[in-house]
Amino acid sequence: MFTNSDLQLLNKKGIAQETAAKQLQNFAEGFPFANITKAATPVKGIIQLGKLADFVEVYEKAITNGIEPVKFVPASGAASRMFKSLFEALELLQQGNDLPETHEATKLFTELENFAFYADLKAKAQETGVDISDKQKCLELLLTDIGLNYGSLPKALLKFHKYTDGAKTPIEEHFTESLGYALSGEEARIHFTVSPEHLPLVKKVVNAVAATKEYAKYQMKIDFSIQKSATDTLAATDTNEPFRNADGSMLFRPGGHGALIENLNEIDADVVFIKNIDNVVPEKLQAPTVTYKKALAGVLLQLQNKAFALLEKLSSKQASKFITEAENFVVKELMLELPSKYANLDKANILYDMLNRPMRVCGMVKNEGEPGGGPFFVKDSNKRVSLQVVEGSQIDPDNAAANQIVTEATHFNPVDLVCGVRDFKGEKFDLKHFVDPDTGFVSLKSKDGKVLKAQELPGLWNGAMGYWNTLFVEVPIETFNPVKTVFDLLRPQHQ
Repeated sequence: MFTNSDLQLLNKKGIAQETAAKQLQNFAEGFPFANITKAATPVKGIIQLGKLADFVEVYEKAITNGIEPVKFVPASGAASRMFKSLFEALELLQQGNDLPETHEATKLFTELENFAFYADLKAKAQETGVDISDKQKCLELLLTDIGLNYGSLPKALLKFHKYTDGAKTPIEEHFTESLGYALSGEEARIHFTVSPEHLPLVKKVVNAVAATKEYAKYQMKIDFSIQKSATDTLAATDTNEPFRNADGSMLFRPGGHGALIENLNEIDADVVFIKNIDNVVPEKLQAPTVTYKKALAGVLLQLQNKAFALLEKLSSKQASKFITEAENFVVKELMLELPSKYANLDKANILYDMLNRPMRVCGMVKNEGEPGGGPFFVKDSNKRVSLQVVEGSQIDPDNAAANQIVTEATHFNPVDLVCGVRDFKGEKFDLKHFVDPDTGFVSLKSKDGKVLKAQELPGLWNGAMGYWNTLFVEVPIETFNPVKTVFDLLRPQHQ
């Protein structure tokens, strides 16, 4: 299956031969669709918080007592997909065609002055002598390396929001937001995952921001990681053999955001807040986000403390006395199902195993038509039913029952997570032990004009956290403001 040069390449990348073989097997056999049994709703599965202040207080007291929070920001992706319609428009214009009035890109020219990057674009035009009233030249100046090069930069470095004294990138907005809920004493920790090619520039920008008057009075502890080469996945041909480059070497592709479980696994903190790089708003609109982030952390700590107390009891010689208490917590508060034949098993050990896991509280937003996976009860290959975030691609389009359940869903996933990654003894979990390997997926891509199969690892907030204990909490739509296309920056919450 693998040549000597293949094995040398695998070794260089830190990928075990067995892992590569399993990836090829996955191409041949495919991944099973998610076995969703029920939509998580406020009736069961999604918690609607009562008095927010109570949960905020739990978190703030914990901060006072010295817990260590960190903000984990996936920021690896390039912004190229943000500008898809603009690249299409540029290609039309470069080919000598007129831009149809109905083309989405025309909105750029009518709204140009409303974008936060307009001042930079105008300055670059003056510097280079380019007339930005010329649509083709304007797009080239915005997207390519003759100008701002926005088509190749990561989202982290784009100007998102206008302020009276300039404009801010998502990096700066995450800085400000972190001071609202991830500040312990005078220290705020933020971890950015970035692409290797963008790391030097992102570091330069981050260091410059941290040195500004606004943040210099705090101890901004910023660190970075890149997606590990060992998490890349093989590409395959239509016959499920390794897809090879022109030189005969095997082609590897990034394993998707699920690979970041390796990066998250290296974070040493009591509470980890996870939020995507593009989900930010200007400072004047951050209050709801700050409040709900603290409340989610309060929910996490409250439940985690109960679980820790039960784990202490279940690991004692008097474990049998606490079986009923643990069962009630597992079933009623964690909303897990006890395994089949539970009555005939070692109950204390079963309950201990169910509780001794990383825990996450995920904000869920009422479904108002925004894209994103949703919250469901899912039965895994071990017949364990638990709350999971499920993407549309994980649901069998030919399964009428599953699709009926989807129609009953009331909320979607805005990627708003607060995680507890230490056990009841204060030791870090090895998060790699809690990944559900059956939740990856295969898609079709192309290279050099040839179709190939690509494989993504279980998503970070999907299968990569498949064996965590999960709670869903309703959060308001005001806390979800992603920028998926450049025109999202024209929405009121980004102006």
